Amino acid sequence: MNETPDFIPVRIAVLTVSDTRQLADDKSGQTLVDRIAGAGHLVVERKIIADERPLIADQLRAWCANDGVDVVISTGGTGLTGRDVTVEAHRDVYEKEIDAFGTVFTIVSMQKIGTSAVQSRATAGVAQGTYLFALPGSPGACKDAWDEILCKQLDYRHRPCNFVEIMPRLDEHLRRK
Repeated sequence: MNETPDFIPVRIAVLTVSDTRQLADDKSGQTLVDRIAGAGHLVVERKIIADERPLIADQLRAWCANDGVDVVISTGGTGLTGRDVTVEAHRDVYEKEIDAFGTVFTIVSMQKIGTSAVQSRATAGVAQGTYLFALPGSPGACKDAWDEILCKQLDYRHRPCNFVEIMPRLDEHLRRK
């Protein structure tokens, strides 16, 4: 008998990195919120923060220290311009980088936008037992990342493996033996 495991909702914080966006016109953040909720997960917090590396890193650290947040997904600031510092802020916080996330995101993006996918610096990592994902600031990129990667990896039922099943062990190195 093949038994399917039960769905486990994940608590997700959404961060939009932008000098100009407000909640009312944050289409990328709203795209993520809608997809997260539609998948049965919980949006536990949502913020918009300016493109300032220390501010971004501080917010990521605060959410990583919060036991009520399992995953942080940021959108914006992953490009190549001088103000794009989200990737650097994420890497300031990571304990471990999930290298293949950027590669898989590029593969997904290539199918949609062709060689323009090389301009994305989407990244992911883990810190303090929390998953961190940095996505480009377009609704299309957020849809692609969620629909093609995150909705599967954040679903405990996805096989052969997923991020949720190893979540309890992400911070095992911090516990006493």
